[in-house]
Amino acid sequence: MDFKNTKAESTTVTRDMEEIENVTGNIYESCVVIAKRSDQISVDLREELVGKLNEFASSSDNLEEVFENREQIEISRIYERLPKTNAIAMKEFLGDEVYTRKTSEE
Repeated sequence: MDFKNTKAESTTVTRDMEEIENVTGNIYESCVVIAKRSDQISVDLREELVGKLNEFASSSDNLEEVFENREQIEISRIYERLPKTNAIAMKEFLGDEVYTRKTSEE
């Protein structure tokens, strides 16, 4: 998924709890779904960032040759400017982009 083009808010926004509750019928279930999706997004972003940073990693690093790599710094800044994962998850949840299912209790 392309998280760089998401329309999620990058600042704090007050939410209507009834709107969140109406999606699943229970506010606590909604919070769990959003939290789990946020964790999934976090893992995806972390893997993507590490993959990009590893492209610039030098295998001959020693303590005396540590230098700043401008490309790594720019990539890190791009990921720091992205909206938080919980904001992305909330946007997906309220936009019906998240699939949820209840497991039957036995």
